[in-house]
Amino acid sequence: MIFDWSYAWDILPQLGRALAVTLQATALGMALALTLGLALALARRSRHRLVAWPVAAFVEFVRSTPLLVQIFFLFYVLPDIGVQLTPLAAGVAALGIHYAAYCSEVYRAGLEAVPKGQWEAAAALNLGRWRTLRAIIIPQAIPPVVPALGNYLVAMFKDTPLLSAITVLELLQTAKLIGSETFRYVEPLTLVGLLFLVLSLVSAAAIQWAERRLRLET
Repeated sequence: MIFDWSYAWDILPQLGRALAVTLQATALGMALALTLGLALALARRSRHRLVAWPVAAFVEFVRSTPLLVQIFFLFYVLPDIGVQLTPLAAGVAALGIHYAAYCSEVYRAGLEAVPKGQWEAAAALNLGRWRTLRAIIIPQAIPPVVPALGNYLVAMFKDTPLLSAITVLELLQTAKLIGSETFRYVEPLTLVGLLFLVLSLVSAAAIQWAERRLRLET
């Protein structure tokens, strides 16, 4: 089948609307993953075992189960206990929680890489634990792990097609629907591949830029 450029231009606005859904799911999911991941990393480093052990078990459980299973659980199982989520909300929550488990390990590595002398110096200045974390440890721990966190951003972006399993009309699902209606799959799937490629490259470039800026500031 020959690629029809006029047909590709005709379906581009429809794919653009679906791309907005994909970007929204990625942005919200990554915001949740970064925030929750840091909270999990700090909790896992807690001195209290009743806090650290359950968090460690939760992280390992999430990392050891497929993302698609977690998506199904949030969308189909939670309503049985009275928690009703829209397809997009369930998808964002699943992406955020899944990648929060991975981001927490990245954060933990960054926190553990900060020299212990920083803690000792803060203690000598009579700074509390949380103030030390907020003002001294975390600002030093974050810049080195930005590339790893950025990799998870790109990975999450490429995992958004899984949300089609719970009826989210993201980019790939929209392309499949267009193909099933017109029996032309070459143009929509080619455009989807190009959009994913371009946006992944743009994201990678933005991550490299952020990494350079953080290095200059530190």
